[in-house]
Amino acid sequence: MLARFLLMKAERFSPCKINLVLNLLGKRPDGFHEIETILQPLPLADRLSFAESPAGTIALTCDEPKLPVDSRNLVHRAATLFFSTTGINSGIKIHLEKRVPLAAGLGGGSSNAAVTLLALNELFDHPLSPSQMEDLAKSLGSDVPFFLQDKPAIGLGRGEQITPLEPFPCLKDRGLFLIHPGFGIPTAWVYQNMSRFPESYNGRKGRAVELAAHLQSGKLEGAAAHFYNALEAPVLPKYPLLILFQEFLKAHGVIVTMMSGSGSTTFAIVEDATALKRIETVFRERFGLSPWTASLVL
Repeated sequence: MLARFLLMKAERFSPCKINLVLNLLGKRPDGFHEIETILQPLPLADRLSFAESPAGTIALTCDEPKLPVDSRNLVHRAATLFFSTTGINSGIKIHLEKRVPLAAGLGGGSSNAAVTLLALNELFDHPLSPSQMEDLAKSLGSDVPFFLQDKPAIGLGRGEQITPLEPFPCLKDRGLFLIHPGFGIPTAWVYQNMSRFPESYNGRKGRAVELAAHLQSGKLEGAAAHFYNALEAPVLPKYPLLILFQEFLKAHGVIVTMMSGSGSTTFAIVEDATALKRIETVFRERFGLSPWTASLVL
């Protein structure tokens, strides 16, 4: 199939996410875990640049030397899948600028893959329908379909069954503080150790819908008790620094603090931008400049 690259060069931003709920409902026959989650998009993004290259070539570069740029990278895999599915005889040169830390529980790689699919589909004049795009995203990873759209969403199944939600009124203009401790946590290890915590491994169904209702209609202070991450059960005892972060943040008045995804990022939600500046200052005074942090307004 012949198709023309519509622009000489294009750039796209690739946002990350946090999980406001991550509830496990046991193991599925296919070996995956049944989950329910709420994913919240964040105004923190990597940047992807696209340019045409000779037919049949996919050239990926990245400013993060720790990240592979071959078929182990989800961007490369997404581009390969796009061309093989569409039959387009073209090539692409992609450069990835990372702002989202690696192995963080923020979905950076999944977002990069989804944005690559969206960008290529647009740049080659939409050869794939939305349902085809969703199928490709699901094949790349459980979080990838979420990043095909830009709203908060409930995720069911493996997390790939996405129901978009309207933005949560009680999160508007709240401050969000992110902390990455400088190490990642292997997702496989987390799930392998979940069976040691049966209450977290086989959670109470309905947590995602409950929190979504509170966030849509109530006050954040009332919703705070409904934030939940089952994966903290094995992670926090193994990595007590994350407990220290949470205890410090609670002692300084944050409304909510929790780990995102399988870690290792901890997030805290505070009242507003003024409170965000204050928590950033006291955190730096206590922990120094070593942990990566980001201060965002939702």
